[in-house]
Amino acid sequence: MAQKELENLGRRHILLGVTGSIAAYKAALLCRLLVTAGAEVKVVMTPLAKQFITPLTMATLSKNPILVDFFNPENGEWNSHVKLGVWADCMLIAPATANTLAKMVSGIADNLLLTSYLSARCPVVVAPAMDLDMYAHPATQQNLATLLKRGVHVAEPGEGELASGLSGKGRMAEPEEIARFVDDLLSEKKKSLEGKHFVVTAGATIEPIDPVRFISNHSSGKMGYALATELARRGARVSLVSGRTALECPRGVDRIDVLSAEEMYRAAVEAFATADGAIMCAAVADYTPKQVADRKLKKGDGELNIELKRTRDIAAELGAHKNGRLLVGFALETHDEELHAEAKLQKKNFDFIVLNSLRDAGAGFRGDTNKVSLIDRTGREDLPLMTKSEVAGRIIDKLETFL
Repeated sequence: MAQKELENLGRRHILLGVTGSIAAYKAALLCRLLVTAGAEVKVVMTPLAKQFITPLTMATLSKNPILVDFFNPENGEWNSHVKLGVWADCMLIAPATANTLAKMVSGIADNLLLTSYLSARCPVVVAPAMDLDMYAHPATQQNLATLLKRGVHVAEPGEGELASGLSGKGRMAEPEEIARFVDDLLSEKKKSLEGKHFVVTAGATIEPIDPVRFISNHSSGKMGYALATELARRGARVSLVSGRTALECPRGVDRIDVLSAEEMYRAAVEAFATADGAIMCAAVADYTPKQVADRKLKKGDGELNIELKRTRDIAAELGAHKNGRLLVGFALETHDEELHAEAKLQKKNFDFIVLNSLRDAGAGFRGDTNKVSLIDRTGREDLPLMTKSEVAGRIIDKLETFL
């Protein structure tokens, strides 16, 4: 299957569950397809699955360690099924044996795969694989019907030669078919914000001192770009008002390049006029030089004093004229974090605010991870350390609840 056919797997998080079936060899081919299409894949295997395909094979193809047990007996490190359930955009169990399907229906949680299923907040897909009599048995058919009613998606098995030597229905769908099934499913999820228009500000502003020097900050734009990517994935039209960054514009996003706080102010106000909401993620300068030299300032013997003036407050301007539209803010703090964030929530008329502290390891500028709290007028939700793309998913989940 041509890779271009899988258009919705790029940067998606797929939790691939492998159970004890002879069809487990197909999981290796499926994993490779998903990774090649741009997905990040983590594999959870049942203990019996290791008898059919080695963890080393799946680790090599997924480029991630394989998870089998609840904890590592060597050091006691815990494999959190809750974090796996939150991380995944889709949980795919392929192959899914009759035994695993029955346990899913009953809520039995005797291995890491099943506990991850019970914790999953994402779409779940099963690809049954078993002999024709097992598949046709009323118990298996009833279990599949129950899972369908609960929202589990079933990639139907095909007909053909089975491991028993018989021929009939029960053969796991081919990896290409399953990959396309998941791609189509994520395409449907992506359209949850179709018809909506959001403005996202991202990156740092550049406040010129002279033609050579400027005042700026350490923002890379990664968090704002992750938010724009997630909004676009869900079908929204996105106007990304971006300061200087080395990042590529996300697919399907309209990027408006700016440099100074004043340029960002004008672009954001203009874009917000036709938008359903905005996420203010940029690191905008609060002050800018009052005078900008038209020539490079030369080093002298004495001190150099630069007089600064306040920039226009973009978030406050949008908050004052939001007229029922959604407005989300960010607060990066170094002390009295919650106090400052709650004051900003009220002052800027945000619907909710994303707080992160530079005191938290792995949070803040330039890195690929972040640790945030989501604060609105009813309370606070603290999220664990996640990748910025995962954080973006949780922020947009919350944004959708306001719609």
